[in-house]
Amino acid sequence: MAKSASRGFRFDYATPLGILVALVGIVGGLIAEKGDIKDILQATAALIVLGGTVGAVLVTTPLPTFVSACRRVVELLLVRSPDRREMIELIANFAMKARRQGIISLEQEADQVSNPFLRKAMNLAIDGTPLQDIRRQMELEITMAERRADAAAKVFDAAGGYAPTIGIIGAVMGLIQVMKQLDNLEEVGHGIAVAFVATIYGVGIANLFFLPAASKLRARVAEETEIQELILEGVTSIVEGLNPKLIRIKLEAYLDQDQQGKNGASGGSRSRAA
Repeated sequence: MAKSASRGFRFDYATPLGILVALVGIVGGLIAEKGDIKDILQATAALIVLGGTVGAVLVTTPLPTFVSACRRVVELLLVRSPDRREMIELIANFAMKARRQGIISLEQEADQVSNPFLRKAMNLAIDGTPLQDIRRQMELEITMAERRADAAAKVFDAAGGYAPTIGIIGAVMGLIQVMKQLDNLEEVGHGIAVAFVATIYGVGIANLFFLPAASKLRARVAEETEIQELILEGVTSIVEGLNPKLIRIKLEAYLDQDQQGKNGASGGSRSRAA
């Protein structure tokens, strides 16, 4: 029962789908205007924008924070979000057993909990840690997790700010090369078109990846924080010796409205059946 409260990773289709829709829209608009995809495929422009952006971010950001942000890229595609209903059921079961046999009886089950936050909070409670100290310690962990996630998100925010500017630098560099060929008007026209591709890359990667990535990471940590607050509220309620039914009702406030509606409807059906 304990292990079911924390599910494995699930793939987040929204991230690749969003990028795909954006690219289809942009490329589709280009083709609709009778453009050619080759017009925007410039390896040199990509090198300037990506290299310059990464370099600027490294200057701005401490290396450990930069590495941490790179590792969090996987969170854009894979998300581990425990089922809130299962978590509530698990905590309610813990509360019932603690009420009947004492909180010490949960020691073995607590060690088998797969969610590290719940496992730590339960072990503190079982060890007899004062309620205020449990809350203080676990709230500290929540705060530090939020700070680390926000620091990673700021890395992508910084990249989203630098990329368009680096794109402009790439465009200017291209125009410098164009100015060397003013005696050949055909080459000048082609060179100007190529020069502005760097600007497209800078603005595009900032608004299609870096800035959205920062927002999604913040959304991830907000969801995780709610789960941790649910757990902390449940564990402290167990320590306080509250009625398991009251604990369940309290924790159901963390469910969204649809889930609460379904739970209320199912509860009403059970009542009528009884």
